Order: sequence, then C-alpha cells, then structure tokens
Amino acid sequence: MSTTLLDMATLEKIVSAAVAAPSIHNTQPWRFRPDPETPTLQIRAAADRGLRHTDPSGRALHLSVGCALFNVRLAVAHFGWEPVIRLLPRPDEPGLLAAVRLGGPVRFSPAAGLYDAVWHRHSSRFPFSDRPLPTSLLHELADAVHAEGALLGYPDPGETDRLLRVTLEAERRNTADLDRGAESRRWIREPDGTALGVPPSAVGPQDYRDRVPMRDFGAHRHPADLAARTFEQRPTIAVLSTSHDRRADWLRAGQALQHALLVATAAGVRASLLHQALEWPELREQLAGPQDGRVHAQMVVRLGYGPEGPASPRRTAAQALE
Repeated sequence: MSTTLLDMATLEKIVSAAVAAPSIHNTQPWRFRPDPETPTLQIRAAADRGLRHTDPSGRALHLSVGCALFNVRLAVAHFGWEPVIRLLPRPDEPGLLAAVRLGGPVRFSPAAGLYDAVWHRHSSRFPFSDRPLPTSLLHELADAVHAEGALLGYPDPGETDRLLRVTLEAERRNTADLDRGAESRRWIREPDGTALGVPPSAVGPQDYRDRVPMRDFGAHRHPADLAARTFEQRPTIAVLSTSHDRRADWLRAGQALQHALLVATAAGVRASLLHQALEWPELREQLAGPQDGRVHAQMVVRLGYGPEGPASPRRTAAQALE
C-alpha cells in the first residue's frame, strides 16, 4: 500500500479497529494484507481458526469477517478517505473475502459518528434489566441493518418465546455433542500472547430458569452458581436475516450486524449474540417464522440495558497484518 497515501501508524490504527470486531468464539478468523501496488487493504480468511464442528460451512467465519470489514470502512472514512468495497473480488482466490480501496476524500457516511463506539463495543453475556428499549432506537437499529442490505425483525412476545425455545434446544444439542463441546472448550483461554479465545471471566452465567439460553462454553452446568442468576423476564430479541444465503450475503450480514451493534453501543445498550440455533441447519430454518417468507436467518441478537461485562482480548494490528 503506497506510503504516500497511508503511513504505517495509520494502517495499524485501521487494522486495530478491524480486530476490535466480534467473532465467533473470539477466533478472530481474519488476516489483513496491504496491496503493494494500489492503496488497497485485503481481508483474508484465517482458515486455521475456523470451527470445523460448529461452523462447517464457514458462514459464521464470513459474518465475523463482515463485522471486521465494517470497522475498516469506519476507520478509513475517519482518516479522510472514501472506502471503496469489493466483496469476494477474485473467484480464483476463495480465501480473499474483501478488498477495501482508499478512494478520494470521504464524502458522506451516515455511520461516521460510530467510530468511537468501535473501541467500547463488546458482548455482554450477563443478565439485563427489564427496562424496555425506546421505539426510536429499535427503528434506528433496523435502519442501520437495512442500509447494509439486510433485514432486522423484532418478534412479538409469543414468537420470542418460540425462538428462545429453539435456541435452548440448540444449546442442549451443543452440550450433548462431544465434538462441539470439546471445540468450545478449546476456545476458553486465560489471556496470553495470542489474544485469541474467550477468557473465563467473559463467559457469563447461565439462566437457571433456562429462559435465556446463554452458551455454556464448558459444555456443563454449575448448579451451585445458578440460583442467584436472574435474567430478564421479557428479553428483547432481534433476528437479522438476508434475502439470499450466499457467501456475499454472509459478508453483508456481518456488516449489518456490526453497524447495528455500534448504534446500540453508542446508545448505551448492551448486546449478546445467540448463535446456537444457527449451527444446526434444521433449527436455523425454524428461526424464520412463516410470516418471513424465504428470508435466511443470520443472527439472533439479545439487546438490553445491563452490565458492560469484561472484554475479550484482541490480537495486535502487527499480529493480524501479513
């Protein structure tokens, strides 16, 4: 990447913003490569950090990279350039998921004010309060997702109950599946030099009523710790979906997810991702209700007011750059 356009310090800041994005099990399945011929940053899949049992199709990996891509767009615009995006730019290189070229001076970005939220957003797996979210914010989140070519729906209480039951069934399957349980446990790590995985302090409690099915990374329960854990009576759930279900749609869904998460963060709202049912094809199909037609669910998001929770560590920009 031409140093006349971008010095190393700015490049590292852009990549630092990218790696602040959420990823399944905090695997951070991305690598960044500057193109030496053009002012372009390539985003490549780190296939060695894929989840063979949990995510055999790579859909969640693409969503994770889409989240990082949205942060790259914000950072490039923050530093004054227009981000020009190409998804899957080279069919003969399936590991190259996106390229971001530094265009002319940035024009207008409705998400420009979200750059500061990049550094404060992280998932909260703890109980939320029953304080309802403002209707205006729910509309703003849906608009953010729509701007990225995806859809965000808010199920009514009866549909919310059904979706939580589907998610609970998926979590029970995950807990009973030896391969998936072992795969999850491998990503629970005390922070070290690699900065990958979820630290034990960020895992969060289980809901002893089994109403809000939080992921049990350890694939087992801790009965002595459950009685004091009271999750919200009426969780606010949103389902993010797309009209198609191709690799490019997964990348768009990731950008839409991150756009919404940053809008929520800027408004002081916490979020956790209920991904379990998306990991079982027949349960994933049940996430789209009959009224949703042919849409494809990409993420279930739990929203609310509550504790920030500890952040999972990230790799440095130098570690993520090729």
